[in-house]
Amino acid sequence: MVDATNEISSELAAPRREKIFSAINRASSWLEALGFSWLTPILKLLAGDDPRAQLQELKKVLVIPLLGIAIFLLAWGFLAPRVQTSLGAIPGPVQVWEQAVNLASDHQRERAKADAFYQRQDVRNDKLVADGKADKVKYRTYTGKPTYLDQIVTSLFTVGLGFFIATLIAVPVGIASGLSKTFNGAINPLIQIFKPVSPLAWLPIVTMIVSALYVDTSDLMPKSLVISAVTVTLCSLWPTLINTALGVASIDKDLMNVGKVLQLPTMKTVTKLVLPSALPLIFTGMRLSLGVGWMVLIAAEMLAQNPGLGKFVWDEFQNGSSQSLAKIMVAVLTIGILGFILDRLMFALQRAFTFSANQ
Repeated sequence: MVDATNEISSELAAPRREKIFSAINRASSWLEALGFSWLTPILKLLAGDDPRAQLQELKKVLVIPLLGIAIFLLAWGFLAPRVQTSLGAIPGPVQVWEQAVNLASDHQRERAKADAFYQRQDVRNDKLVADGKADKVKYRTYTGKPTYLDQIVTSLFTVGLGFFIATLIAVPVGIASGLSKTFNGAINPLIQIFKPVSPLAWLPIVTMIVSALYVDTSDLMPKSLVISAVTVTLCSLWPTLINTALGVASIDKDLMNVGKVLQLPTMKTVTKLVLPSALPLIFTGMRLSLGVGWMVLIAAEMLAQNPGLGKFVWDEFQNGSSQSLAKIMVAVLTIGILGFILDRLMFALQRAFTFSANQ
């Protein structure tokens, strides 16, 4: 009787396990795209899959990468104190972590000052209104220095703006280039000339043009931010443009002939035939463009003095205090981690919007 009961329970549990493993397998591609592939073997272990196989997979995707990071940190901590600079010894992981904590604490203190400022302002304005002096009520913005987290947000906004403009330019031009050999022949020399130009060469030209045209500035879009964003645009649009043109040009000719037979309008041909087929390469170009834009941004912010991570690095370099080098290394690690996150997000979008990327 007991054996029969156990057998029935196993038969009922089997479909449930299959559903769980099916859900884990569907989620695994997204976890991999977002950089969390190590979660898949853990979930399978918890669901009762073969422990040996999943532990082997976990070793490959989690233990070995963590071991590499640990070796790097040990080597860094051992070698850093032996290198002396004008600001003292190279800071090790502990000193860099301490400065990261200090920067976070500075942000909290600055936000507390801002909150106190606005509370005092509200109390003063309420008193003026109560005394019948509503015409003297004034609202001022807190003008404290931007914190490290504020500078991260500024950099992300700047690169996002530059990348958005670059995509708006590169995708249509790339489609036209892929569809028309004449247009491609006309634009290809310009691509080859301007693609290798450094952001340091673009920056003086962009600065003069933006200064001449962007006269009525706003608090949301200061001139330094616009200069940095335009420089990012000029340096990052080429991978998207080239990959878009390549993706469009490599579309199956039979598919394009079907469009001609059906006499589809140009816009419908682009939206129904061209874009779906070329989307994987377009997203590949966009990932490359975002990576280029993120690298370019730091140099652009240094010279344009846009209050982002680039300016933070430059200010700490000019500051020359004993803590400056550790803060610069915090910024370097932040730039690398944010660059990785941006790439993973673009890869996740590619998986969401393209068929071939999900294979």
